[in-house]
Amino acid sequence: MLRTVGDFFDEVPVRLGISTTTSGYFTDQQIKDWVKQSYRFVTAYKKWPFTEGRVSTTYASSTEEWDFEGYRADTFRLLQIGGKRYDKRNFSDYQSYREDNSSGSDKIYSDFGRLVFINPQSSGSGTLTAWGQFVPAELDTSDNTITTVFTDREEELHEAMLQLIISYAEIRRENTEKSEYHYNKAVQIIENTWERVKEEQAQYQTHRRGIFKRFDAVEGVVRDEIIKRDQFY
Repeated sequence: MLRTVGDFFDEVPVRLGISTTTSGYFTDQQIKDWVKQSYRFVTAYKKWPFTEGRVSTTYASSTEEWDFEGYRADTFRLLQIGGKRYDKRNFSDYQSYREDNSSGSDKIYSDFGRLVFINPQSSGSGTLTAWGQFVPAELDTSDNTITTVFTDREEELHEAMLQLIISYAEIRRENTEKSEYHYNKAVQIIENTWERVKEEQAQYQTHRRGIFKRFDAVEGVVRDEIIKRDQFY
């Protein structure tokens, strides 16, 4: 079973049928580089639930653009300031709102690339907390005991990493057909795992919330429960 960096170093030569110390094509350093490369590939291929994270900082209302280092572009799905939730808008709608309502105070935000845009007129204060997709730290291949974000979660993705490593090795051997075979096998493992993860995530149900608010025709404003359903009983 592949669980640690050391497991990859043991398994790769076996799969390739080589000894890294005697092979003219492969070195220990090459295999270490391929382990890192395959890890980056698999972790970035999908928005895995186990690479979701939270970042917090002190909010400054004078700042509209925020850059959260270590998080992937366009992945922030929830944002709060001072414990109050902000609604996400696509970047085009956000820009239109800011142009047409320069003093508008709606609690909205958007993201574009690695930048998060927060309406500076929203009167927010306190701690800014955002939830998004973080970039896992690069594997330390100098420590054989290091595990990955897949360990104890989706360990079949380690096999996808291994297939990618073999694909890289076959490129080195100038065997394009074998390289493509192992690459496709890696992608198929990732896609199969992703389908199962999506099915599991779909089991989570959202809390039922009222879609509509009652409208006060007299005052001309929107209010909740102005007319109680059972107030005349």
